[in-house]
Amino acid sequence: MIIRDKSNSFKLLFAWHGTILPKVFVALMMVVLISAALVYLAAHHFVQVPEVPAIGFTIFGVILSIFLSFRNTACYERWWEGRKLWGALIADTRHIIRDSHVLNNHERQVMMYRVMLFTHLLRDRLRKKSQSFEHYREHVQLSDTQWQALQSQMNPPQYVLEIVQKDLAELYKQGRISDIIYTGLTKHTIALGDIHAGCDRISSTPLPFSYSVLLHRAVYSFCFILPFSLESSLGIWTPVIVALIAYLFLGLDALSAELEEPFGEQENDLALDSIVRSVEREMLSSLGAELPPALLASKGNLS
Repeated sequence: MIIRDKSNSFKLLFAWHGTILPKVFVALMMVVLISAALVYLAAHHFVQVPEVPAIGFTIFGVILSIFLSFRNTACYERWWEGRKLWGALIADTRHIIRDSHVLNNHERQVMMYRVMLFTHLLRDRLRKKSQSFEHYREHVQLSDTQWQALQSQMNPPQYVLEIVQKDLAELYKQGRISDIIYTGLTKHTIALGDIHAGCDRISSTPLPFSYSVLLHRAVYSFCFILPFSLESSLGIWTPVIVALIAYLFLGLDALSAELEEPFGEQENDLALDSIVRSVEREMLSSLGAELPPALLASKGNLS
């Protein structure tokens, strides 16, 4: 996620890193070169390209704008829903910090470390990568069989929540916690499970592929036809105006594709590493343990 000062309008105007411009630069330069070549050839009467009918081009542009706006709205909603889910995860871990004081110190510590492990595993599941968490092994109190099972689980975050719930149920059966305490702590594992399911839904259900391809092709077709429609009326200004219009359409298309997968590691995706580290620091602080350093933005990008 890009974290950058927006108060300086001049720097914002000429920003490069973290913007969508690098992703569309090649296509944008091709459109500009076509426009410049067309203007040059027409000015020296080397070629006379028939002008694209304005009415057809206008209708094409209006329809494309409507569908591009719809796709950007849908992609942003996915991004924002993902952020709300991880915001809810932060809130629920804070509730666990407070409500788990009813347990004895050892049981509370084990539960909180398991919740920390859950957040790490959920992030890695959404980003489709795997990291080693051996440093958690002595804290989460898993048997060798459970630890080995965790490595081979198809859904590791769910497995950790299952263990948390199983141990709470065992404490309740032994009469070490009351039914009220059991119910209160169980609602937090349910909330974490709901967040997990919501994130899985976003991750496993992208926008329909055919729709994305259709809109992508339409945007590029529009941008490459643009010079042939504007050259006769704009003359030497054609490359400039075409560049601005093409940047808008190509940029929105590329940005929507990036926001569609909010849990990835692209520059505008959610800062899951930072969120996980924040949860970890707050829980460790409550336990009185040593805190890992907070993650800082690198070149304006917070991972």
